[in-house]
Amino acid sequence: MRKRARLIYNPTSGREALAHDLVEILGIFEQAGYETSAFATTPAPNSAADEARRCAKDGFELIVAAGGDGTINQVVNGLAGLKRRPKMAIIPAGTTNDYARALRIPRNDPVAAAKVVLKNQTVKMDIGQAGEQYFINIAAGGMLTELTYDVPSQLKSIFGYAAYLAKGAELLPRVKPIEMDLKYDGGHYQGKASMFFLALTNSVGGFEQLVPDASLDDGKFTMIIVKTSNLAKMLHLMTLVLNGGKHINDPSIIYVKTSKVVAKPADKDRLMINLDGEYGGDAPMTFRNLKQHIEMFADTDRIPDEAITDTDPELEDAERHFVSAVDQLPAATEDDEKTE
Repeated sequence: MRKRARLIYNPTSGREALAHDLVEILGIFEQAGYETSAFATTPAPNSAADEARRCAKDGFELIVAAGGDGTINQVVNGLAGLKRRPKMAIIPAGTTNDYARALRIPRNDPVAAAKVVLKNQTVKMDIGQAGEQYFINIAAGGMLTELTYDVPSQLKSIFGYAAYLAKGAELLPRVKPIEMDLKYDGGHYQGKASMFFLALTNSVGGFEQLVPDASLDDGKFTMIIVKTSNLAKMLHLMTLVLNGGKHINDPSIIYVKTSKVVAKPADKDRLMINLDGEYGGDAPMTFRNLKQHIEMFADTDRIPDEAITDTDPELEDAERHFVSAVDQLPAATEDDEKTE
């Protein structure tokens, strides 16, 4: 029986270029061996998530999310809670396309992005869980995270990442610290911070040096707590980020790896939570890393080796058997060495 793929696409993402290439994109997935059909999302809440869940339960082997990071987030939310999760592919058509950037998928050419499936390379990606919701790239809390709520979607589509930078420059002088209580693996931070965030990839808001040592599949978030809200210091931190990720050693930053975080405001302040650029509720909230939870097509030839742990269970099992067998071999004697 032939494998089936469902292309779930947002017809309003980016500059609405997907519709022009749709027939060619469907042909590429057919070439990869999938009987492929398409579904255009609607304004109804959770349209992409509901369709992804329906297809997974119906036995589809591949779900393709075509759109911005928001569309990918919705599709993942439709699949993450299921025991049987099909593989995923993505075709970026959004603003910053952080997820595609991390997976080294072409971000300005939907046809080229679709062709990644022909390489038949995948990564078992970590995803995050926040309460009953899931996120693919980032969870954050604090004043700075309000940036993404204030940029109109039309402005994002027309001007792309420049819209975020312009809004960020406007927002920085108004940033105030919030008293936070953050528990994480081996640590507990209580004090003022302008923001915290948990990253799953190295690309956050278009910056690839914010998390210079990110791994995609190690079961750990990279947690960054920004303790300062001083404008001059914040600008200095941004220059360190752009200068090769040197911010991670700055004393006003806490930079740790953790598989779980419990976040809550330490006083009466409201601590809003941002999940992949959208409002995800208020703290208190618990975040868990779901290790290697969804298998994604990616251009692994271009992903740095250190970003993928390559912990395939069968490979690990074979390695253990090999080491065990070597340990049981008799030790070499002096006579053995002479005969070599």
